[in-house]
Amino acid sequence: MHCFVTGCAGFIGSTLTERLLSQGHRVVGYDNLSTGREEFLRAAREQAGFHLVRADVLDAQTLTASMRDVELVFHLAANADVRFGTQHPRRDLEQNTIATHNVLEAMRHNGVVRIAFASSGSVYGEAARVPTPEDAPFPVQTSLYGASKAAAEGLIAAYCTGFGFRSYIFRLVSILGERYTHGHVLDFYRQLQNDPVRLRVLGNGRQRKSYLYVHDCVDAMLLALEHAHEPVNIFNIGADSACEVNDSIGWICAALGVTPQIEYGGGERGWAGDTPLILLDITRMRALGWKPRLTIREAVLATLEYLKANPRLVDASR
Repeated sequence: MHCFVTGCAGFIGSTLTERLLSQGHRVVGYDNLSTGREEFLRAAREQAGFHLVRADVLDAQTLTASMRDVELVFHLAANADVRFGTQHPRRDLEQNTIATHNVLEAMRHNGVVRIAFASSGSVYGEAARVPTPEDAPFPVQTSLYGASKAAAEGLIAAYCTGFGFRSYIFRLVSILGERYTHGHVLDFYRQLQNDPVRLRVLGNGRQRKSYLYVHDCVDAMLLALEHAHEPVNIFNIGADSACEVNDSIGWICAALGVTPQIEYGGGERGWAGDTPLILLDITRMRALGWKPRLTIREAVLATLEYLKANPRLVDASR
């Protein structure tokens, strides 16, 4: 199969790209390398079946030209900076919603009708029902990131109805693992490197999050593509449990052998738009025979080990 992966040099995108190549598929990778890293594509670029296009998804002309002869699009490129969304309100609109429209139009012009989209559990906002199933009604959106992903999902569904596309919409929790470049594990590790006796934590530390290992995420996406055949297929992808931020702090500190004084920012939210509890109902994915291989604790520690082994990446993320 000839695949197209936007955000191919990112954390999840590069992992997915390598997996597709290992299965014998050809891959056109599309990335402007603004947040993605060329080093994550080192193995992919050694494969004859891989071609990299260094360009932006907002460049509709280049995007359309690059998608020629493609059979399936994986759209992972996005602004993932949820925390600072209110400081640059247009960024989520442009990089998440308008970019998705550009991808859909490029597909339409090239006769490509299958798209796998990396959405987010953030679209559920502060859900009334937990664990939250795919058919839960959308609440008031609490972040610009979540709103932009919900809008992108709506566009995709409309193209499925209007142009005969088939979509696979994956609502992801926070993903951990090798090539992780932003998030709480990196933030805490970097703080403790600089000052092992003090750790500043946003919120009250009791926020409950459901994290997932990156290879478990890719496993789920590829399995759903094999078994889902509706025009619009929506899947939650996450762990079947959640941990407190305090739990993650404990695991990280124990692994590093430090006992810092913890300074909490206070409040049940770490920032505007932070959701105090994210736990998705993954029954639909489990029905396909999928389940996470790593627990949340194991995923946190695997991420920490990766960061310890890659100090240059930690420095570059400052």
